[in-house]
Amino acid sequence: MTTPLSPHTPTPPPSSGTSASHSSGSASGSTGGLLRELGKWDLTAIGVNQVIGGAVFLMPALLASQIGAWSAIAVALVGVLALLIALNFAEAGSRFDGTGGAYLYTRAAFGRFVSFEVGWMLWVTRVTSWASVVNGLTDALGYYWPELRADQPGMAREMVITTVILSIMSINVRGIKQSAWVVNTLTVGKLTPLLIFIVIGLPYVSFDALRPEVALTWSQISTSALYLIFAYGGYEVVGVPAGEARDPKRAVPFAMVTTIIIVAIVMTLVQVVAMGTLPNLAVARTPLADASLLFLGVWGALLMTSGGAISMTGNNVGQALSGSRNLYALSEQGDLPSFFGRVHPRFHTPAVAIVITSLVALVLALSGNFATLAASSAVSRLMVYAGTCASVLALRRQGPASFTIPGGPVVPILALAVCVAILFGATPLQREVGGIALVVGAALYWTARWRNK
Repeated sequence: MTTPLSPHTPTPPPSSGTSASHSSGSASGSTGGLLRELGKWDLTAIGVNQVIGGAVFLMPALLASQIGAWSAIAVALVGVLALLIALNFAEAGSRFDGTGGAYLYTRAAFGRFVSFEVGWMLWVTRVTSWASVVNGLTDALGYYWPELRADQPGMAREMVITTVILSIMSINVRGIKQSAWVVNTLTVGKLTPLLIFIVIGLPYVSFDALRPEVALTWSQISTSALYLIFAYGGYEVVGVPAGEARDPKRAVPFAMVTTIIIVAIVMTLVQVVAMGTLPNLAVARTPLADASLLFLGVWGALLMTSGGAISMTGNNVGQALSGSRNLYALSEQGDLPSFFGRVHPRFHTPAVAIVITSLVALVLALSGNFATLAASSAVSRLMVYAGTCASVLALRRQGPASFTIPGGPVVPILALAVCVAILFGATPLQREVGGIALVVGAALYWTARWRNK
């Protein structure tokens, strides 16, 4: 008797005279109580929305303070590296049509414990990213409302952070379709001011300011690389809601590659304009608003402040959407108690996972700041990237994928080496925080296994 494939099992290669089974059902069907409502452009919007969040509005100053005129070159180079890693997610994702992303890939490749740690770190990445971006949102709004800045802690800042997170939690609980609509709208809303900034700002760029004059130290390179891993991070969430996507084995690879191409172009040009128009970029609190003030005037500063707020709000919505699905997937596979995987009977969303993810992000947001949380998120994200690149090599032994990276093992090995090299460049404190997160995850895993037995 032939057993139908689970939605979380990699598709085996077709045997002679047969075709591979599909576990997703119809395009409008559902898996595990979740509805398949997302198309390839919805997934692309989720990816772009996750990458272009707070970093593009705040990172230009951080990079300029670290590596000066090298920053624009660094953004472009890390964009290429991000594409190499994203190709691994695209190949691995083309084998699956269930919810979970990297967690599912590593589960099929390396077993339950390794996959749990990857899935757990994927969730840690989401909540720390969300907490950092909501801090960036209040910093951006601080251009007009100084009480919201990080150096002016008080009730106003805490109230805004709390209101934003709880509002987004409510939107996500009410349905994937509503969440996707909000993400799509805010993605357009964030790209529009950035495109205006680029198109109008390029003629004002002083290209002398873009010419590097000093060599970089390894410390500068590694620190900047961590910031940029955070800045480019987010595309890994494209495969997480695959269980709610139509034809995910084709849609996920398309969205992965398209996301990186779009964001690499936008982020590189934004860094060029900021570097070439704002002389004191390294010390700017709101770099794009300050630069816009010089070549667009007051309305330009308002446009970039509004754009930053829209961008970070959209990113926050996406963090809640993808982070909760990570937690849901861990529960659905039996690696966390079933309580975490409860689906809302009316809205068909993982409501418990959404609420828990939102409340943890709220606690982190109220206790941290943008730069610290960004670095912590980058370290946990690199562990997820390394696990996915390694899983691509392992899964190839099980047969060909729907999408295969050309060049044999070259790209997965190169991407894995880059992840490991940047991890070694992290500070001892950053590696320690990542290690603690792994230990906490291991404790939860073995506790869940013991209770199940």
